[in-house]
Amino acid sequence: MNHFLGYRRPDGKVGVRNHLAIFSCSIYANRVVAATSAAVPQAVPIMHQLGVGQYGADLAQTIHALIGMGLNPNIGACLIVFMGNESEDLLTIGHHVARAGKPVETVNIMAAGGTTSAIDEACRAANQLALELSSCKREPCQMAELVVGLECGGSDFTSGLASNPTLGNVADRLVLAGGTAILSETTELIGAEHILARRAISPDVAQRLVEIVERYEARVQATGFDMRGANPSPGNISGGLTTIEEKSLGCVVKGGTTPLTEVVDYADIVIGPGLVVMDTPGNDVESVTGMVAGGAQIVLFTTGRGTPTGNPLAPVIKVTGNSLTARTMATNMDVDVSGIITGIETIEEAGSRLYRFLEEVASGRMVKAEAHGNRELAIHRIGMTV
Repeated sequence: MNHFLGYRRPDGKVGVRNHLAIFSCSIYANRVVAATSAAVPQAVPIMHQLGVGQYGADLAQTIHALIGMGLNPNIGACLIVFMGNESEDLLTIGHHVARAGKPVETVNIMAAGGTTSAIDEACRAANQLALELSSCKREPCQMAELVVGLECGGSDFTSGLASNPTLGNVADRLVLAGGTAILSETTELIGAEHILARRAISPDVAQRLVEIVERYEARVQATGFDMRGANPSPGNISGGLTTIEEKSLGCVVKGGTTPLTEVVDYADIVIGPGLVVMDTPGNDVESVTGMVAGGAQIVLFTTGRGTPTGNPLAPVIKVTGNSLTARTMATNMDVDVSGIITGIETIEEAGSRLYRFLEEVASGRMVKAEAHGNRELAIHRIGMTV
């Protein structure tokens, strides 16, 4: 059908969910955020361990990611909670979200008189925001308005043979419809970056891709570890993978066959359309968080071994090509494409099925990570705590 029913936001972007997000500016605000989110059914907590003891580029990245998440179109309104002694730059999050036309309220824990009073104040504000959101209605939207993150975790030999090529097929369909697909996990491009670089729309984009891979590899080598010829994950080894290069070849096929249009830094807002690479770590939760901060409304996540993680803002669709995982972790897997391995389904057929499922999720169908309450979030760090 090549369309879905979404929530049109004041800035013109489209959400597939209508969340009231309760944000912690810093770890000090997490208790108030957790209590408020538990008391207001529509609310989702955006909590993290950062916001204090950070400086320079590391603090800037945390703020950048939080602002990006606030601007994600799956959020209809925000409540920002802060302790009162954080960096002034952290307090700008609400201003950025408000400029996008979304309702925003703030709660200062110190000014409120402590945790108990702040929870009461936050609950009152959140309930009012929830009432405002209740009038939002879904309307027909084009698939071209979707930004979809592509992720793999707990990879095994079936990932590169079945589930990742299926994601590549869906990515191609989305891009051809005018949408945007984000390929992530820079560490899992190592050894295959030259293959992807051949598809870049310009020498500058190709060079940018090579640069982020070399930069990340240099950071890892500085710790005394060489990733080439090795494999950092015991689960990958148990799943039949032998080297990072083999894993990278499987990772690259998630991006399909369309030209690489852009390479962006972690949590940068993705403009699109087309295939975009975001510089993220291989850590699943940090990578998904970066793509959601970049504007991804949905994440397609392949797993051979059965990774259950989700995200508080974006539905994370779990796809497996492993028939055993599909059976033993059926309560976590959304789409089983193991028929590709056994020969009863082609990649094209599996791609058609997954694309239809993507349309349904964009229109409101719940995925299993959402049903289980998997709301993992972690912002990637680039510096030390002081």
